[in-house]
Amino acid sequence: MPEQNTHQERIIEWYDTYRLPLFKYILKMIKDVQQAEDLTHDTYMKAFKYISKNKHVQYPKTFLYRIAHNLTIDYIRKNAPIHMMKEFFKHKKDPGPSVESIVEVRESSKELYHALGELKTSYREVIILRKIEEFSVRETAHILSWSESKVKSTFSRGMKALEKELNKGGITYEI
Repeated sequence: MPEQNTHQERIIEWYDTYRLPLFKYILKMIKDVQQAEDLTHDTYMKAFKYISKNKHVQYPKTFLYRIAHNLTIDYIRKNAPIHMMKEFFKHKKDPGPSVESIVEVRESSKELYHALGELKTSYREVIILRKIEEFSVRETAHILSWSESKVKSTFSRGMKALEKELNKGGITYEI
């Protein structure tokens, strides 16, 4: 029983530390507050089951994000509408400011989050983890179970797609 208390204490500590950032990450991915709360709860339940088996977790933050990512992707696969993908097949060239500058300037804007919502899931998740949650390439690769080179290439493609989405409709962003 003392070991069970240790596991509970560890989960409570992780919950106090990472609950809000995890919830926000999931919410950015699915845009449904109630479902994001449920997935956040499920993340901690899975983490507790894992550590209850006396398995070691070296990096709790990336461990929790990986669980949250997997649960969120499963949810999206089961519930995401097909129309989210349609924008990726349009070929529109629109010169503008660098997408990195746009992301930094517009991070909290509705336009950015709307544009992110229009992106392919893999682009959206890597951009959120790298630019908004500020994970390193290595941490992002661990969370997504990808190679570092896949993180870099998907991030690059995703940023280009995001730039197109932000500049769609003649909207110009000034830096």
